[in-house]
Amino acid sequence: MTILVLAATGKTGRRVAASLGSLARPASRSSETRFDWSDLDTWKPALEGVTGVYLVPGDDPEAVASFVSLAVESGVTRFVQLSMRSVPDDDPFEAPVRASGVDWTILRPVWFMQNFSEDMFLPMILAGEAALPTGDGVHPFIDVQDIADVAVAALTGDGHAGQVYELTGPDALSFPDAFARIAAASGRAVRFSDVPAPAFTATLVDLGYPEDIASLVTVLLTNIRDGREAHLSDGVRRVLGRAPRTFADYVKAAEPTWAATA
Repeated sequence: MTILVLAATGKTGRRVAASLGSLARPASRSSETRFDWSDLDTWKPALEGVTGVYLVPGDDPEAVASFVSLAVESGVTRFVQLSMRSVPDDDPFEAPVRASGVDWTILRPVWFMQNFSEDMFLPMILAGEAALPTGDGVHPFIDVQDIADVAVAALTGDGHAGQVYELTGPDALSFPDAFARIAAASGRAVRFSDVPAPAFTATLVDLGYPEDIASLVTVLLTNIRDGREAHLSDGVRRVLGRAPRTFADYVKAAEPTWAATA
């Protein structure tokens, strides 16, 4: 069994690759095995001898379709695809895997806890000022390691073919509460302020985000304000037979990151 792990330097990919160990073939634009969605010459070498794929799509559904077709031709018999919660079942990024004719599993997680320590919310924490269009809406953030654990189980075990797993943490909390917990653990004061959606989108564009990505991020955050993302899902327990990690677990593990970057 050889499993190609795409986006192997990303938040989920590197954890999936680490958990798979010798079964993994990590691939990214900077890995020993190169993979670039925009460079078709990297696809076939990455797929040589591969039986399974952890698929993190790029931004072009037609490219995903072409890659899935080539992967099946190359001998891939199982896909586990990273998606996101609330996408429709006819989502164009999921459709090629669903129609591949081989085993597939789709993971639909919510916002990652690690976004507070490895991504877009970290600069806000370091600056002591978090301005988001979420109000007091709550969200069941998930630990990325739980996503990786579910992915590994689906890639290596039986009983997951044709399944769509929604993945959340065990409870929902607001962004003000999340920042307050981080502040209490790290000793950093983090002031939260609610901002209108258009102003937040404009801020992201000023920071260099493409307009379509800035708009998408804004919509996802305003969904939290509106209460559309508050409900819990049981995907982690269904797959792993245990509860997902809590936000308190995450804060305890991530606290050195905030302290070390003081």
